[in-house]
Amino acid sequence: MLLSENKLPELVSKIQKDCVIIDAHFDLLFDVVRKRQYGQRKVIETDYLPSLIEGGVNIIVASLYIDDEFLPEMALRRALQQISALYEEIDESSGKFVLCKSFHDIEQAIKNNKLGILLSFEGVEPLYNDLSLLKIFYELGVRILGLVWSRRNFAADGCHFSAVKTCTQGGLTDFGLRLIEKADQLGMLVDVSHLNDEGFWDVIKFSKSAIIASHSNCRALASTMRNLTDQQIWSIAEKNGVIGINAVNLIVADKPEDATLEYLVKHVSHMVKLVGAEHVGLGFDFCESLMAYLSPLTIKTMSPTPFDVLKGHKDLNKFIEALLATGLKESQIHQILGQNFLRVFKDRFK
Repeated sequence: MLLSENKLPELVSKIQKDCVIIDAHFDLLFDVVRKRQYGQRKVIETDYLPSLIEGGVNIIVASLYIDDEFLPEMALRRALQQISALYEEIDESSGKFVLCKSFHDIEQAIKNNKLGILLSFEGVEPLYNDLSLLKIFYELGVRILGLVWSRRNFAADGCHFSAVKTCTQGGLTDFGLRLIEKADQLGMLVDVSHLNDEGFWDVIKFSKSAIIASHSNCRALASTMRNLTDQQIWSIAEKNGVIGINAVNLIVADKPEDATLEYLVKHVSHMVKLVGAEHVGLGFDFCESLMAYLSPLTIKTMSPTPFDVLKGHKDLNKFIEALLATGLKESQIHQILGQNFLRVFKDRFK
């Protein structure tokens, strides 16, 4: 789409105003629970809501991620602390944002111009190998089942970001299969981001519903195993699922110098060419703010150091501009920004 420089900002603003914007992966509670432990209150309202409003974001998916220091004994407690922190934040901020447990809740959040928050597992370590706990987390509001982070748990093997010394990888365990079946029964959405290839194909085989990859890019453009092959992208599309574009440099490009906004948009274009715009969404996985919790020594050992190629939700206008520059239609951009995930949410969250 060719537009004059004068008309481009006006169109971008119109798109942000008119469409539903959904970010399907955000490690929000990882930060919130820590700041609350330091005594801060209204963390979401003060530290996150302004940027989300500026970006026009309507719905975010907040992941329950448990870092290694709490494994295995403290995983369940840490997950409950994160959920508790969200409930307390909602009470403190007088309805500025809401927890969504159904598609009706999502519709009402959008209608009433409030930020809607969905909860997801990013690894089922809090469940250990106890299937009965899944229903408890469902009642608390968790609606998306990300089976693994990039490590092994009772359900499956996670994929690593780069080649590491490891034992033989496997697909879903018996427990992982039962989790898939229980999630289908409850009306939860299964998320394959971070899952290894063997586990991915097990999910494709056994899941009876649409699946998502909440924050993964194209392996054809960035070779990390965290990304999806073209065949995997096709398989998600065939199940009427959606793939959320990830803005972290490690997932965008093999070399840090290549990890740019323009290269991020190449992942969008590749997916659209493969399966159409109706299977692409947002799952930015913004990480830079979380680097504050890592020691300088840990950061020094990370190569390359993670960074976001898009600097937060407030810069969504730049992402939309980059999408327009590829020639995508307005209707396709609306699909990518939120309509596609909205479609899947409507189907799964009764």
